[in-house]
Amino acid sequence: MNRRLRTALVVSAALSTGLLMTACEGGPADAAGKTGTASSGTPADPAAAATATPGAAQDGGAAKTGPSTADGGGKAEDRSSSSGGDSAAADKSGYGQGCGTNDLQWSAKPMTQAGGYYQVGVKAKSGITCVLPAGLPVFAFGSGGTQAGPAEQVAGEEITLTGGKTAYAGVTPKTTDGDTGTEYSTVIVSVSEDDPNPVSLNVGSVVVDKPLTTNWHTDPADAVPFTS
Repeated sequence: MNRRLRTALVVSAALSTGLLMTACEGGPADAAGKTGTASSGTPADPAAAATATPGAAQDGGAAKTGPSTADGGGKAEDRSSSSGGDSAAADKSGYGQGCGTNDLQWSAKPMTQAGGYYQVGVKAKSGITCVLPAGLPVFAFGSGGTQAGPAEQVAGEEITLTGGKTAYAGVTPKTTDGDTGTEYSTVIVSVSEDDPNPVSLNVGSVVVDKPLTTNWHTDPADAVPFTS
């Protein structure tokens, strides 16, 4: 009986020891698992973590890419639009603006009507569109600069020149009787008095005394400088 009792006690002690060791191993493992989860603060599910990471990267990319693309697109359009207007202005000097003397092709043709005068014609050079001012053209004969006065009392109208459209003005070199006057062979012409690029036209030999000029007209018949 004593031997059996001792054997039973030994077996019972061994079983108790095993159970205690098993419980101790499970406890720390669980505690460690809980502690690790709480301290890391990251999702336990790897799939959830993978989903969150691309989402954050996508948002970041959108934040950088979105405004950059929009700004770039806007600027490109502005540049394209701005580039189109600048290119046109560069190719067409004076485009849509007031005509400068050097924007025009000038000609002077002697006419016998109204006692003799010169029909001066202007048209825009190739690729240019510009507006002739309503004021009188400037005609000054020879080196003495004898300037033509107005043959019309009413100011003319602005004329837009483009392509082959021509405007005309008539200038009478001599409006006085008798043999008075000075002989010249050239006339200096310009669109306005402050134009820095006047043009010299050859008119042959002509006597000049108190010259007169008309305004610009699109019909050459309206550009005859009648003096009476």
